[in-house]
Amino acid sequence: MTPIFLVLGPPAVGKSTTSRALAASLAKSVHIPVDDLRNMVVSGLELPSAVWSDDLVRQIALARANAAYMALAYRDAGFAAVIDDFWDANHATDYAALLGPAEVHRIVLLPVQATAHERNFRRSGDGAGRVYIDEGIRMVYQQLTPNLTKLAQEGWLIVDTTAMTVGETVTAIRAHTARAA
Repeated sequence: MTPIFLVLGPPAVGKSTTSRALAASLAKSVHIPVDDLRNMVVSGLELPSAVWSDDLVRQIALARANAAYMALAYRDAGFAAVIDDFWDANHATDYAALLGPAEVHRIVLLPVQATAHERNFRRSGDGAGRVYIDEGIRMVYQQLTPNLTKLAQEGWLIVDTTAMTVGETVTAIRAHTARAA
């Protein structure tokens, strides 16, 4: 069966870059960045903050459901699908359509937190965007770290990308998924 890759992690850890490279390493593939689906909202886009509004939760759930449907449609047409998204406690509900099938490879990119902040600084500089993303990094690590053992037991591949290049990360993902197949 044609695979679907669900690549999650905190902001600024290289999910989109890795997902594009992973998709490019496959014969027939599509990359589905959930941020791009969320950014299709022209008016009324809600951004994550310390307190999530009902509108934000609904917008994220819609983007994720659409990403899942797109991935399933592309898979049915013979394309491997690579979804990238930030990790949060609601992902299990939002991606329910994808979390059961064996051909869905669930991956968390997780360098040490200081590395995520450094990568964010390199891409965002000193502006307000950096502060916003840095807060998101802190919040996701706070939520994610206590759940790592459970995620690993559920079959998630947790990749510490602290000292890895994008190519090395793709190689590690491909090697793991080849063993799982």
